[in-house]
Amino acid sequence: ELFAIMDGLPVTVRLLDPPLHEFIPHTEAEMASVAKAAQVPLERVRRRAAELQEANPMLGHRGCRLAVTYPEICEMQARAIFEAAAEAGRSAENGRPPIAEVMVPLVATMQELEMLKKVIERTAEDVQKECGVKLNYRIGTMIELPRACLQAGALAKEAEFFSFGTNDLTQTTYGLSRDDAGNFLPEYKAKGIFEQDPFVSLDQEGVGELIRIAVERGRATRPDIKLGICGEHGGDPASIGFCEKAGLDYVSCSPFRVPIARLAAAQAAVRESASASSMGGA
Repeated sequence: ELFAIMDGLPVTVRLLDPPLHEFIPHTEAEMASVAKAAQVPLERVRRRAAELQEANPMLGHRGCRLAVTYPEICEMQARAIFEAAAEAGRSAENGRPPIAEVMVPLVATMQELEMLKKVIERTAEDVQKECGVKLNYRIGTMIELPRACLQAGALAKEAEFFSFGTNDLTQTTYGLSRDDAGNFLPEYKAKGIFEQDPFVSLDQEGVGELIRIAVERGRATRPDIKLGICGEHGGDPASIGFCEKAGLDYVSCSPFRVPIARLAAAQAAVRESASASSMGGA
């Protein structure tokens, strides 16, 4: 349905990102239901649920780490994406083939991306043979960790696009938990330490510097790489203005923020164009 709605425009699908503990049963009733469905002893489900609990899940077994540990998760998702694209391509009335963009989250190393790219490409080949189609797809990564920003030149050898996940990038740059920082950020704003909540408006000096480094190094390796941000910052006018100056191609945000984002992006583009014209005239 997404491919049909987009009508030949790219559809970006992020692979599984949340930590495993979010998918496990928590109550006794849920565990009993899972045990019954899986036809395994209830005690086994209890034990596995306890094993998957993490002290700091947002920095734990999530993102691409899930797929590295369980490649079948990546393969399952890739197959679902490519089979949907194949089906949409066959039913397309206008002849415009769907474009799938598979986004690998929370990458920190080149080896992670290389490993999962092979799984995705192998799955694409299998689907093409099985369905008798030629798929149009790209593989990219989310840039959510400071290390990924610094290694953007290497990552761009494998990634055809970057999406800066600014929620997690802000968390990992500041060492702040977005879920807990609300307890003291108002005090930081009141005392002038922060002008804005960094989870609402992008920190252009710190997080922004990492993004600028990644843009420069990524484009040095792959000049045509597509760059953008996703997260709540994508709907913030000041953050969008920064993205325009940094040379990003797009912003992604929550649906209700799209009108504001489009207006802010247009205004930022006009400002940049006017600035460039005035400098040229000078």
